[in-house]
Amino acid sequence: MQDHQSAPTWRVPAAISLGLMLLLLAWDFSGGDMKMAALWGDSAGFALRQHWWMVKVMHEGARTLGWLFLLGLLVGIWRPWGTLRSLASAERAALFVSVVCALLSVTLLKGFSQTSCPWDLQVFGGQVPYVSHWNIWVRDGGVGHCFPAGHASTGFAFMASYFGLKQNRPSAATKWLLCALVIGFVLGISQQMRGAHFMSHTLWTAWLCWTVGWLSHALFHRFFNPLRTI
Repeated sequence: MQDHQSAPTWRVPAAISLGLMLLLLAWDFSGGDMKMAALWGDSAGFALRQHWWMVKVMHEGARTLGWLFLLGLLVGIWRPWGTLRSLASAERAALFVSVVCALLSVTLLKGFSQTSCPWDLQVFGGQVPYVSHWNIWVRDGGVGHCFPAGHASTGFAFMASYFGLKQNRPSAATKWLLCALVIGFVLGISQQMRGAHFMSHTLWTAWLCWTVGWLSHALFHRFFNPLRTI
């Protein structure tokens, strides 16, 4: 069981968040989104948009599995399984809440976003012009709510589990982190191939889930160690 008197430091993950943010800003202004989207789409649209594998398996099936795994984490608070057995009940609850917070942060931003999906853009056979997601004061005329990538968060949100496991089970924590990254990028790229998102949407989802993950655990340890500086 983890000793709450030795709360972890969050300077390293915070520094990683800052460094990745600068790299993502560079990607945003590089024009890479359009170049990458053009690999799978053209003026006639995206050929894989309605492909059964992309829709039924990579989108609907993966989303269902993600919800089932989240339910497993919730059940694991009271009936721990696998690596969750190495955590106290409060830590298992904090792990679950951190994943939920990561999911909610993506959902919240999508709710306010005016950015439309690539398949809605004129350059890819849609009806609206391209407007950067940073140009928050300009509507492109589409339905919006496409930034960041919600489906990729099905994988990326579980990166938050890394911070709940890394002190007691560092090797398991690393495996959870790598699995979450791989699944997040696989799901994100599958949606890009359909025209549902740009690469920046996926990258910012990953950044947001990582950042919310360490922040939520920092708050957890602050609560249980109010006299300790994190």
